[in-house]
Amino acid sequence: MRKASAATPISKTVTAADGPSILVTAGETSGDLYAARLVEALRRRLPRASFFGCAGPRMRAAGVEPVVDAASLAVVGLVEVVSHIPRIYREFRKIVGEARRRRPDLAVLTDSPDFNLPLARSLARLGVPVIYLVAPQVWAWRKGRLRSMRRVIRRLLCIFPFEEEFFRRHGVAAQYIGHPLAHRVRPTLSRADFLRKYHLPDDRPLVVLLPGSRAGEIRRHLAPLAEAAERLRRTEAVCALLALAPGTGGVTFWEPFRWPAIQVIEGDTWNAIAHAEVALAASGTVTIEAALLGTPMVVFYRVSPLSWLLGRILVDVPFYSMVNLIAGRPVVPELMQNEVSGESLAEHGRRLLADEEARRRMKAELAEVARALSGDEDPIEKAAACVIELLPRGFD
Repeated sequence: MRKASAATPISKTVTAADGPSILVTAGETSGDLYAARLVEALRRRLPRASFFGCAGPRMRAAGVEPVVDAASLAVVGLVEVVSHIPRIYREFRKIVGEARRRRPDLAVLTDSPDFNLPLARSLARLGVPVIYLVAPQVWAWRKGRLRSMRRVIRRLLCIFPFEEEFFRRHGVAAQYIGHPLAHRVRPTLSRADFLRKYHLPDDRPLVVLLPGSRAGEIRRHLAPLAEAAERLRRTEAVCALLALAPGTGGVTFWEPFRWPAIQVIEGDTWNAIAHAEVALAASGTVTIEAALLGTPMVVFYRVSPLSWLLGRILVDVPFYSMVNLIAGRPVVPELMQNEVSGESLAEHGRRLLADEEARRRMKAELAEVARALSGDEDPIEKAAACVIELLPRGFD
């Protein structure tokens, strides 16, 4: 039996004219997208609802009142986060204070567990029901979080197929909804239109460089990606595209590495991935996007040396990339930490470009991963139905 949390009940009189007040948080680009889509789905069902919280650009566009800017939480690495703790703690106190003042009817916390799990505990003490979207990866490390999750999370919405059984086995009320991108990721331009839009040649293989969406990731990964692209340009005559998420300030990051042979595209990642022969992709959500689009890839990642050392001690997974974890086998090559160099990235990219049969096999295996992430119903609609179900009586 689930242990009850020591919550302070919220006393609120609901009238027909009221709409629910919902706190929504996200701390990175992918979470901002998922939460924004969920808010849009909820607005269709609950037109009088109000939303506030920790919001990125997509959430703000969807009508979430930003108490905290999601970009202020986008930090990666066990060691890298240390210098940001004072700022993050200020933001944490701000959102908790606002929750205490407004007393929302429900909270939807999206990913970013280092921020959102402590927030879930604070909200539970206020008596606010918590739905958690995108399960923390405690199946890989920090399993001690499970005890707190059992107490403070009303419903955990899982986006990877193996997670529901794991969390239910550990007493967490988990539900697999499918990946939010599974019914959404698709190109909006034909290959011919894409090449025409960016003035690209149609007689050269296209390689897309995907450094990640956070500032720290981009800074760590640009140098080896730029070198890999130049090596591939010399040996394979490729056309290289650096595809950056919208709002990342790509020009600023790219300036020290600006090579005329590499074109920078910001905010058109899905088209760039879909029409590339090969992607060099930082481990993260973009690898799921590439899998859903069926693009062969080489996955890489780099953090600070101390973060890597600590991660090797604490993290217990057979693979680092989510594509391989879902498949349960090495579908895509992984280059991690000291293995990440311009030479190694170029060599793995060259092998894929040169071996049409290897690309065909990888595409077939990526299609299996895509099927595992999809379902009959849009995952965001499932998440919206869960929110409606758990709202206090009186809202419809």
